[in-house]
Amino acid sequence: MEGENRKYQIGTKENKEFLEEIRKNLLEFGRQFPAPDGSSYYLGDDGTPWKDRNRETWITSRMLHVYSIGTMLGDKGSKALAESALKGLKGALKDTEHGGWYSGLRSDGEILPNKQCYAHAFVILSASSAMLAKIDGAEELLKEALELFDLRFWDEKEKLCVDTWNTEFTVLDDYRGLNANMHTVEAFLAVADVLSDEKYRQRAGGIIEHVIKWFSENSFRIPEHFTKDWKEDLECNKEQPADQFKPYGATPGHGIEWARLISQWALSTYRTESSSILTGKYVEAAKALYNRAIKDAWNVDGAEGLVYTTDWEGNPVIHDRMHWTLAEAINTSSVLWQITNNRRYAEDYSKFMKYLDEKVLDHENGSWFHQLNEKNEVIGTVWPGKSDLYHAFQATWIPYGNAAVSIASDVKQKMEK
Repeated sequence: MEGENRKYQIGTKENKEFLEEIRKNLLEFGRQFPAPDGSSYYLGDDGTPWKDRNRETWITSRMLHVYSIGTMLGDKGSKALAESALKGLKGALKDTEHGGWYSGLRSDGEILPNKQCYAHAFVILSASSAMLAKIDGAEELLKEALELFDLRFWDEKEKLCVDTWNTEFTVLDDYRGLNANMHTVEAFLAVADVLSDEKYRQRAGGIIEHVIKWFSENSFRIPEHFTKDWKEDLECNKEQPADQFKPYGATPGHGIEWARLISQWALSTYRTESSSILTGKYVEAAKALYNRAIKDAWNVDGAEGLVYTTDWEGNPVIHDRMHWTLAEAINTSSVLWQITNNRRYAEDYSKFMKYLDEKVLDHENGSWFHQLNEKNEVIGTVWPGKSDLYHAFQATWIPYGNAAVSIASDVKQKMEK
């Protein structure tokens, strides 16, 4: 690593300052997200709201999460933005007749049909972050979201989450998916930290046990799509492989993200020296998952970057580079470096930071480009514009955070010292 720019190297003053600059720019970039009703506008490349686009619950929740953390970090203006997003979740996006939260609202104010586990997991995550930031109404929002989630999405028998209901909560879709379960793990770990309720950490562990079994039987590539009986559907969307939420094949970015969440769960669950062997078991699984994803995805088609999806032999299917995959690679390489002290992960981190600086950071407008093609040219076929700040923002904190603690709780603890 000698000779590399120190701002890419983990543990240096220059790298910390680089991340802080990125964080500040992201918070500045996103300030125009609130619609008058509190829901979140989709943002254009310069941060200007695209008012003709849907205003979705998962995006609004992510913005509440980010600006709640911004509030705790002392960012001027973050509290008002968090309050606005919470207003949207307590008001326009909430279904007062049937319970839960709409998928979102169309530009004309009409509701988007269906109730998504994915969106409800982000309501939980954001409410827990807002509660730490002392945003009025957050504690009530978290209570409501947990009660609804227990009633509609958590399957105690399977120790997994169902995926999608109709708007009235009368018809449950047959599809089962791991993306919603992954963000449920993230939300449950946050709730366990915020409420000191280990039930949610145990639930996260139940989901993780399933995932470890599935990827261990699949060459450390994670099946994403399942039938209602939780049978793997490896051919799902083979004819439309770039589906926005259900792409065909393996998604290396999710393998990387799961590796971090598994590590966080293990470190927070097995905290004593006598149980370190159990921690080690899960960390080894996380390392294998991360290593497979990086081998399959990084720099495999003649240019730098992480490909979006592969087939079940690890061959690239969608070569595009998504900003969130890079953010998770930055996060997980730093966490594995923190846990193992293995230089390989520090070297990976430096590569990812250099690539971020040279290809993915929008140095003019202060955000990240959300999609690039295999030549690292900015495109917008799957993710035009900038939906939210969540992945990029978290990647500015997690590299120096406590790997055993969810991000908002970690920020809270450090800011109170």
